[in-house]
Amino acid sequence: MALTSALALGLIATIAGIDTLTSEATAFTSRPQTAASRVAAAAPSPSASPSPSASPSPSPSNAAEPAPVAQSGQGAGSSPTQGSSQVVPPVALGTTATAPVTAESGRVGVLFTGSTPTANHTCSASVLHSSTKNLVLTAAHCVSATPAGLLFAPGYRNGQTPSGVWQVTKVFLADGWTASGDQDEDYAILQIAENGTTNIEDAVGGTVLGLDAPFTDTVRLYGYPDSAELPLLCTNVTSRQDTFQRRIDCPSYSGGTSGGPFIDTDTNQVIGVIGGYQQGGDTDDTSYGAYFDHTIGTLYQQAVSASS
Repeated sequence: MALTSALALGLIATIAGIDTLTSEATAFTSRPQTAASRVAAAAPSPSASPSPSASPSPSPSNAAEPAPVAQSGQGAGSSPTQGSSQVVPPVALGTTATAPVTAESGRVGVLFTGSTPTANHTCSASVLHSSTKNLVLTAAHCVSATPAGLLFAPGYRNGQTPSGVWQVTKVFLADGWTASGDQDEDYAILQIAENGTTNIEDAVGGTVLGLDAPFTDTVRLYGYPDSAELPLLCTNVTSRQDTFQRRIDCPSYSGGTSGGPFIDTDTNQVIGVIGGYQQGGDTDDTSYGAYFDHTIGTLYQQAVSASS
């Protein structure tokens, strides 16, 4: 789906030695800014979303032009991964089962270190659509700032890595998480090295990042328990746990499912990852995720620009 409008957002300031980067996204609905936050943007707030913040100044003509991010209900770019043929048929809400083999589930995988993911994977992740074709999305609490030895295996099943094993080369974390472990910024974007001359998105496709989706939304939730070797899938309606936390009730999402994506059933965009409150949940039957607003939009633009 094509993004219906594009506004250039300006460079605001340099904080902690990192320049704020330009966004081509439609205006973000944003939550109140902290001292650690770098960007604010203006937009009318949807009824279920946090209140907007002030608009930035226009960007200079020589600013970087990373790939766009989607606002809720709008696609971004020309991702080969969108469309109903890419996803699974409807299932009973709140039912957890092994995820079938589809193009969508093939973009979800495991993070691990060592020679094999078997009995060694610790978190889940998924390929994120971008112009650079080399980004993966997970929870911040799943990774450290230095990803030495961290690997990603999309589509992993029972010891098999049908789409190969990919090296993580860089980790992008939001300022609030880096400064204080802010649960409302428990997400991370990973840069992935090529396998030979192939980028990961060229190999398996990528899911568009969606921002400002309603808290009450129907999603497909994926994740790999660290005690199992197959991915789980559950479809259910999310709710609002806290100001910037999304909740979903799906059974059997135990340790290892952190970082698994919430995928909107209407837009096929990723609107969250398992994490945030209680690092994703203290019980197996309820999971949480930090709300995706302009803060992750800024992080995404940073990752795209740094990966170009």
